[in-house]
Amino acid sequence: MEDPTSFDLAVIGSGAGSFAAAIRASQLGKRVVMVERGVIGGTCVNTGCVPSKALLAAADARHVALNSGRFPGISASTGRVDMPALIEGKRALVEGMRAEKYEDLIASYGWDLRAGTAAFAGTTADPRLEITAADGTRSTVGAAHYLIATGSTPTIPAVDGLAGVDYLTSTSAMELEAVPESLLVLGGGYVAMEQAQLFARLGSRVTMLVRSRLASREEPEASKAMMGIFADEGIRVVRRANLDTVRTDKNTGDIIATATVSGGAEEFRASRILIATGRQAVTEGLNLAALGIQTGPSGEVMVDGRLATSNPRIWAAGDVTGHPQFVYVAASNGSLVAENAFTGTNREVDYRHLPRVTFTSPALAAVGMTEQQVVAAGIRCQCRVLPLDYVSRAIVNRDLRGVIKVVQNADTGQILGITAVAADAGDLAAAGVYILEAAMTTDQVAHLWSPYLTMAEGIKIACQAFTADVSKLSCCAF
Repeated sequence: MEDPTSFDLAVIGSGAGSFAAAIRASQLGKRVVMVERGVIGGTCVNTGCVPSKALLAAADARHVALNSGRFPGISASTGRVDMPALIEGKRALVEGMRAEKYEDLIASYGWDLRAGTAAFAGTTADPRLEITAADGTRSTVGAAHYLIATGSTPTIPAVDGLAGVDYLTSTSAMELEAVPESLLVLGGGYVAMEQAQLFARLGSRVTMLVRSRLASREEPEASKAMMGIFADEGIRVVRRANLDTVRTDKNTGDIIATATVSGGAEEFRASRILIATGRQAVTEGLNLAALGIQTGPSGEVMVDGRLATSNPRIWAAGDVTGHPQFVYVAASNGSLVAENAFTGTNREVDYRHLPRVTFTSPALAAVGMTEQQVVAAGIRCQCRVLPLDYVSRAIVNRDLRGVIKVVQNADTGQILGITAVAADAGDLAAAGVYILEAAMTTDQVAHLWSPYLTMAEGIKIACQAFTADVSKLSCCAF
């Protein structure tokens, strides 16, 4: 058995949060041990951001070719998708990034990596980690501080018959060797939207069953824009739908789903069904309760603003906390934990200006508060919703699908939120972070420099709309 005080930081998991914490702790001269039960790199590089966006980019390339006719004089076509080749290319990309951005860094920084399943042992005052390797052998390590960064996994709803069908999740869908002829997607959040458009553009007939509306936490104008985009691309979105039962047709192998839609029963049939109803924290088997670590209703580790748990030596970061599920949140959390644990800075997380991006095409992105949130906070607000008809970049792209919405404090003019459905909307949200951090007003942004023929110019034009009729401005009027 090893000296239980031989490490300064013991990390459970090997995703973005884990690596950020381990890197910062190593920079501070601390000894680190990392425990991983599966593949190094966590969700983002293996089954999340990297592979999904790689496939989305490929699907977008096919879509652009098939829709090149919107440009006069241009004609292109494409054949059927070679799904095995597409998936193999995705795997090669993932393996390369995992080696370069994760595995090689462990050797570079020199921390200890243990393969196995970790569980807490010891006492509340003197915690340990018991590690069980694949061959059943066990070892115990101790540390001054511990970080839980075990991530999340797809949530599977309790639907009659679902357990008996071969359903897909966002993880398994990205390993398919053939494009489904038809696909039923359950959910209306960012994962559901990205996967629905991905497979529609690869050739599937896609139907989405959505309980309320697409992107229900974002502005209703963004949801309406996405509904139009999906309809334009042949994706059927069924709103106010609750899935009741699922079964497999024994004769055809199709999935047959029944749902309550606006109070009435309706049946849906598809080759495959994809469940995209959210994600839940991975905490099972960690033995958290034995060390006094509190968890929430969905198993998420409860933390304070510093990301400390109810045990003063144990911290948590990323998806496992139930905080916003973005890889850049996990990475920021990990660095903050290392700083708080070893430098005593006592910094707290601040999500007020956190950008949110859904990588559809056009993308949906936002930063700050929605109009509903501003009103709920008791702030008098004004809003402007700018159709892309007034953004020259969209006009020359010959794709006017989308909007830009700006929410301001009506008393001060300060910008409180920006939402965009547009090409490069994520870049608009990134610009919005700086605007909100600087507490800029719509008048200030309306009079700033903005390069012509960029989508980001749309933010300036939306701000000009608070005091001017933008339909009466020339295309490059300052």
